[in-house]
Amino acid sequence: MESSSTTSNVNANRLFYASCFALITTAFSFAIAAGILDQLKTELELTASQAGLITSMWFAGFPIAMVIGGLIYHKVGGKIIMQFAFFAHTIGILLLIFSGSYVGLLVANLLIGLGNGCTEAACNPMIADAYKGTRMSKMLNRFHMWFPGGIAVGSLLSGFMTNFGIIGQSQVWLLLIPAVIYAYLFYGQTWPKAKIEEAATLSGNLKGMLTPLFAFIAICMALTAISEFGPNQWVGLILSKSGAEPTLILALTAGLMAVARFFGGDMVKRFDQTGVLLGSAILATIGIYLFSTQTGAMAYVAAIIFALGIAYFWPNMIGLAATKTPRTGALGMSLIGAIGMFSTSIFQPIIGGWIDADRAAASAQGFTGDELELVSGQETLGTMVIFPAILIVLFTILYFWMKNKKSEVEVATA
Repeated sequence: MESSSTTSNVNANRLFYASCFALITTAFSFAIAAGILDQLKTELELTASQAGLITSMWFAGFPIAMVIGGLIYHKVGGKIIMQFAFFAHTIGILLLIFSGSYVGLLVANLLIGLGNGCTEAACNPMIADAYKGTRMSKMLNRFHMWFPGGIAVGSLLSGFMTNFGIIGQSQVWLLLIPAVIYAYLFYGQTWPKAKIEEAATLSGNLKGMLTPLFAFIAICMALTAISEFGPNQWVGLILSKSGAEPTLILALTAGLMAVARFFGGDMVKRFDQTGVLLGSAILATIGIYLFSTQTGAMAYVAAIIFALGIAYFWPNMIGLAATKTPRTGALGMSLIGAIGMFSTSIFQPIIGGWIDADRAAASAQGFTGDELELVSGQETLGTMVIFPAILIVLFTILYFWMKNKKSEVEVATA
């Protein structure tokens, strides 16, 4: 049974634009954190594992907020969740600016992660409720376009500021600009109601999640997230020794992702979410493999293929939960996103450990200086290929699973 997805006093477009600025805040925090990670490693004399733990706090706060936000979304409303997001973003940003300690950076990244998770927990279901059908897929892709789009802008601004001597925590002030904008746009707005009444109840959500399909989607999400965020977070540190410009690689990857997501609705309409995800896994595998074997100009080719591969992962995994398991509602969408971020949080320090181990192994073989960093870094990227490679198998299974399910429905209704 459906209820009205919008009411006369719901300004869907203003809510959508506010959501985009909230996601730009998330993207800036990711881009600038990646941009200053190497500087902070040097200033605080951190190991790669410690730097990975700082990064993991950003990802750990994300799923915590997403799960809690999903649980309370239909009780307290998206407006309250976004008010907390602004509070967490603001305190986290200020702490990141003024803290000069390892523990302070851990807490700051955790708070920013909580703000980012609240953004996903509130905005994904809002968009799913405010728009219908293929337009919903289109708007979800365009909402998530601003994560890579914000990373592209943020990484370029970070590099520009570094060139002018504005380094480290001084760059973090930039995060407050989109945060203040989204707070203003959300102020006083009414949020849409759930399309399906059962999706607005916790019991309905849990019934929807206790299915083989939702469990399968959850497993795939864990792997798509680390396939995207693992290489993205470390590729700058690794490729800086290969003759490629790391900030340009990050900006190129993010910019292409943004463009691809702008047209995401058309891709889903033509190939369905399962076909798009399968093609994405193939391209991501090729892209990461090229990152692990190529240097110089070829690193940019790898970045293009990698970007086109991972572009559709996140929005279409969220969209997959919304369209294929609609009873799971806001909680289902939030839990899928939380699984992705929790997976990334777990793997970030592990990847840092891989880098430390591969560096030690390369050093034992006699490599030194830039060559040591390049050889060990590419070895680690070679290990990361396994994530999207597994996804090729899983998405092939999902593609035929959904195709057969659609055929069964058509036969039953014929």
